[in-house]
Amino acid sequence: MTTLFVSHPSALDHLVPDGHPERPARIRAVERALEQERFASLVRGLAPRAELATAELAHPAEFVELIANAAPADGFVQVDSDTLMSPGTLSAVLHAIGGANHAVDSVMSGECANAFVAMRPPGHHAERATPMGFCLFNTAAIAARHARKIHGASRVAVVDWDVHHGNGTQDIFWDDETVMYASTHQMPLFPGTGAARERGNHDTIVNVSLSAGDDGAIFREAFEAGILPRLEAFAPDLIIISAGFDAHHLDPLANLRLTEADFGWATRRLMEIADKHGGGRVVSVLEGGYDLDGLGRSVAAHVDALMGR
Repeated sequence: MTTLFVSHPSALDHLVPDGHPERPARIRAVERALEQERFASLVRGLAPRAELATAELAHPAEFVELIANAAPADGFVQVDSDTLMSPGTLSAVLHAIGGANHAVDSVMSGECANAFVAMRPPGHHAERATPMGFCLFNTAAIAARHARKIHGASRVAVVDWDVHHGNGTQDIFWDDETVMYASTHQMPLFPGTGAARERGNHDTIVNVSLSAGDDGAIFREAFEAGILPRLEAFAPDLIIISAGFDAHHLDPLANLRLTEADFGWATRRLMEIADKHGGGRVVSVLEGGYDLDGLGRSVAAHVDALMGR
């Protein structure tokens, strides 16, 4: 099984003030984890830089222009209470979009069986016209629309196991019957969305909330009962994973108690559905994960599963 790993040095150029949890060291932790000998057979690729207009697959043109024009020449610009831009941010975001779309191209063409894209900043909190929660453009949503537009995918599922609900992805696909958005997340917690009653205009939004202190056994039960049957019924041509690892028990921003083994298990279960309905096509995009040790261990378990181990 050939797994593609996509990243780019520009991910390190999105700078944040000291103490900000969404920091360049996250990418270094991922890279260190994947330097282990057991990952030697990964196909490694550089994320190409997307054109700015590519973001319009999920965002209005005026919003895209607004974000691009906000990029500072030096220092920081705050676009949300906890979302900032530095001089290197716009390039990092465009390489993140390009990397996710490149992964979709590689998987949809059969060049690789699946892919993991490690870029930052994350994207799943970015709504159609609102940046928030460290996120500017919604990388996973853009990749889903790219799969539809360029490769003719008829049904795409975005599965989000980040500990925070992906309000942005939900907002973008609320009225899109061709894309299912399914999320497990802690509630109550930022951003305050993700109740089970939030189902979208076509019943293609699936929210399964967890409570502070829930462990891997409860997560697996919720995933089995609430997410997987809906995915089976939707029968996606492609599964995109919004792979946040901040539900790990070491993470400082939330209160779930998952281990890296739980992320490996969830990856394998999604791969089973992808094998059945979508030729095994899975593209994973890094979202959260703020304890560096927990992040590295979780990414290793996730990529192990993608590689068929």
